[in-house]
Amino acid sequence: MNDLTILYEDNHIIVVLKPQGVPSCGDESGDDSLLEAVRRYVKVTYEKPGNVYIGLIHRLDRPTGGVMVFAKTSKAASRLAEQMRGGDFEKQYLTVLVGSPAEKRATLVNYLKKNPVNNMVYICPQTTDGAKMASLEYEVLEEKGSCSLVRVKLHTGRTHQIRVQMAGIGTPVYGDMRYGGENAKKGGLALWAYSLSFTHPVTKERMRFMAEPPVDASPWKYFDVEKALKL
Repeated sequence: MNDLTILYEDNHIIVVLKPQGVPSCGDESGDDSLLEAVRRYVKVTYEKPGNVYIGLIHRLDRPTGGVMVFAKTSKAASRLAEQMRGGDFEKQYLTVLVGSPAEKRATLVNYLKKNPVNNMVYICPQTTDGAKMASLEYEVLEEKGSCSLVRVKLHTGRTHQIRVQMAGIGTPVYGDMRYGGENAKKGGLALWAYSLSFTHPVTKERMRFMAEPPVDASPWKYFDVEKALKL
């Protein structure tokens, strides 16, 4: 990828917008990743010789777009990773669900396990070997026809977590044919990391970055996304 949307940058961190369909970091596909695009940008812009350090702090699933932060120094990476482990790293998402949850605001806690063979994640009993606890809270913001606009705040960051947990209560993410099956509507995955909040690793300033989903595209265009972002 050549077009990099930068939301913020200083000597320690760089906050960028991840497009949907682009991997956060290198994977088995061999496709160009956001991590490599950030590294190229820093290398070319600042004429840095040799290998340029860019620290990967967190990931977004390939079909998910939104706000991501990368570290430009190992010290910044270490401090941001510590925030991740300590729960000081706040990630919020907007999603369009097929259907509307029975409870309009709730916390979901499940245990998940990933099958490395098919790269699918499943809800399983707590006692399952390798199961990891997954927690999120959600709030229904708007309902239109057979779909609903929902805000999700993650407490943990498991692979495919939002997709699996929302499908688990019978309301899959719009466009999620993998976990929604016949209940999902065909289209791009309607899942967007719209808000990222953390403490700057050096200045200690609390920072928050926001970016709206593609509001002109379906199914986002049927909802008042701008109003949701102000809540």
